[in-house]
Parts: sequence; structure tokens; C-alpha cells
Amino acid sequence: MRALENIRALDITRALAGPYCTMMLGDLGADVIKVEQPGRGDESRGWGPPFVGEPYGPYPGESAYFIATNRNKRGITVNLKSDEGQEIIHRLIKVSDVMVENFRTGVLDKMGLGYEDVRTLNPRLVYCSISGYGRNGPYAERPGYDAILQAEGGMMSITGPAEGPPSRVGIPIIDINTGMFAATAILAALRACDLTGEGQLVDMSLLDAHVALLANVASNYLIGGEPPRRYGNAHPNLTPYEAFQAKDRWFVLGAANEGQWGLLCDVIARPDLKDDPRFESNGQRLVNRATLMEILSEVLASRDADEWLATLKEAGLPCGPINTLPDVFAHPQAQARQLAIETQHPTAGTVRLTGFPYKLSQTPAEVHHPPPLLGEHTEEVLVELGYSLDEVSKLKDQGAI
Repeated sequence: MRALENIRALDITRALAGPYCTMMLGDLGADVIKVEQPGRGDESRGWGPPFVGEPYGPYPGESAYFIATNRNKRGITVNLKSDEGQEIIHRLIKVSDVMVENFRTGVLDKMGLGYEDVRTLNPRLVYCSISGYGRNGPYAERPGYDAILQAEGGMMSITGPAEGPPSRVGIPIIDINTGMFAATAILAALRACDLTGEGQLVDMSLLDAHVALLANVASNYLIGGEPPRRYGNAHPNLTPYEAFQAKDRWFVLGAANEGQWGLLCDVIARPDLKDDPRFESNGQRLVNRATLMEILSEVLASRDADEWLATLKEAGLPCGPINTLPDVFAHPQAQARQLAIETQHPTAGTVRLTGFPYKLSQTPAEVHHPPPLLGEHTEEVLVELGYSLDEVSKLKDQGAI
């Protein structure tokens, strides 16, 4: 049994936030039907290199970007602007539990596929709309992009070197977390539907998700009133808790409480720092951060990183190397947790994917569908909806699929 057995999700999304959301539902067992534009599909199919598999349409193969967020889905192509295509979507809506879309606000409403339209077809449907800025407010109809939201939502203002330029996070973190929040909200709405028999609209935006991610930094501002600044690899509320350069390379070290601070002083053979009034509490260490960093940096630069890490770990202090991705996927703990998995792809053979972040003891996640080829399951799904093979052929000739 899968956790979301018997849940069908209609996925009319592309790029990243929406596909990441529906991939999570698929990982947990939902039957996800991904709808793409005939001939071109999800634009992330072209976001490469690298590409794998056979060329098709305008693409030299399957992009690694597309593969990253589209496992556990069946793929169909439908022309949403045609009457015949709309009829296909209507049939899918009637037999679905969830519909996820990430068009710019208002686009699907103009096509007759907005929430108020589709709820008449299926009152139990959980309709999740993912947009840049949400469905109301002066920016509602603006498109949203991860890098723009990292800037506009404040993340770049707190990321990067203290004296350097603002920086974006190295992954599309706003897109990914919006997808994660959306999946959580969908599961809550499905639970509510179990109790009430009614579906509902789930209104998700990149901006909302971004502000939620600010968490403690936002709280510091909302309560303290001081705009936060960039600290590079340091922590705004704890010190020492950052990256240090050893003799050979960088590593990260933290002393998150007074007990750990005392241990660190002993490990680096500077017990005198424990009694120094400038460093006697975390608050004092924050006030005198620059001086403390000079002292610690000089000491930690005297030995290789692996020497320090072995000593620090033995003392029970939080620390770790700054790994590259080859290091990460070779890491014994990453291997033990199966954070890289393999699946068989129709044209690319064996492809490697990131593993599942959720480990359910009774209903574990699994790969039951590799990322679909463009339109791979169109005939299969349409036959399930009651179309004959002759009707499917006619729809293809009409350009509806």
C-alpha cells in the first residue's frame, strides 16, 4: 500500500514549484497525471545541458532539470485552448481529488478552468493554485520567478559576505519550498474533505512561502525593529557558529550553547577564553564577535581541517566539512539513507535521482514511474477516461493532444 493510494492529482504545472509539489504527492503514492502542451511540453524539458536519452521535438534529450522534479507521474499532452482539449480536462477533473496549476493568476480563469468553474464539475476537488504573488493584492497578476522573489522578498539582503554584494541562494529555494508548502496544504485540504465532503481552494504564492522561510530572521526584525544585515557564513544570533579556514581548507564549526563554548575552549587549548569577560556569554560574544573571530581564526588555521574535525567530533561539538556534491553522494551516511537512487528510463536507461527525504515505515515512498516522456501516457489515460482508440486517433489528428 502507498500512503496516498487512490488519490489522483491532475498536474497542470511546469518549471519547478508546481512540479516539485506534485512529485511529492506522486512519491507518496498519488496517481499524478501531468498535462503538457503538445509538441513542446514543460519548458524545463529544454533547461540543459545536461541531457540524457533520445532527441525528440525541439530537445536533444531529457534535461536533468526536468528529470529532477517529474518522477512518479504519468504524462499526457493536451491542447488546453481547444474545445476537445477542454473536454479531456473536464473529464479528468471529475475523477480527480486534486488539481494543481501554476499559471499566472487569472490565466486559467479566462480559459474556464478557474476554481469557481471546476468546483461545479467536482465539489470535492482540492484546487491548488501556485503563483508568484497570490490571488489578491496589487501584484496578483504579475508572473513570479525564484531569483526575483529572492531579491524582492528579502533573502538576498541577508545572504552573502558581510561587506560584499547581496547574493542569491545557490538553489531555487523559493520555488522548492513553495512546492513543499503546497503539498502540505493539499494534504491538509484532503483531510478536511474527508471530514466535510467538500474541496477547497489552496492559494499558494512564492512571496508568501519566501516570507515564511525568513523565520527567525523575520522575527528578529518584527520584535527587535532592526533590519537584519548580511553575516556571510556567520549566524546572526549565535557565535561562534560559522565557517573557518584550517591550514588546508574550510570547515564549519558551531558552539550553540555555553556548555559547547566551554568544550571548544578546552579543545583548542584556550581555557582562558572561558573566563574572559568579553566572551562569558553568547550575548557578550556577539558584541565582541570581531575580536573573537580573530582569535579563533588564528588558532584554527594552525592545523588541517581533518585533524580539527576528528578532535571536535570526539568532543561532541557540532562541526563538518564543506563538501562538494561528489563528496555528498559518496558520504557514508548519505549512502545509508539512500539519498541517491536509480530508476530505469524508457530512452535514457538507468538514471540516478535524489532519494526520498521522507521515510515512512509502513507506506514507504518509491519510484513507480520514471519521469515521463512527452505525451508518453496520453493514450493510456484517455482510454481510462472512456475514449476509444479511434477517438484518441481523431483527437491527435485535430491537434487536441
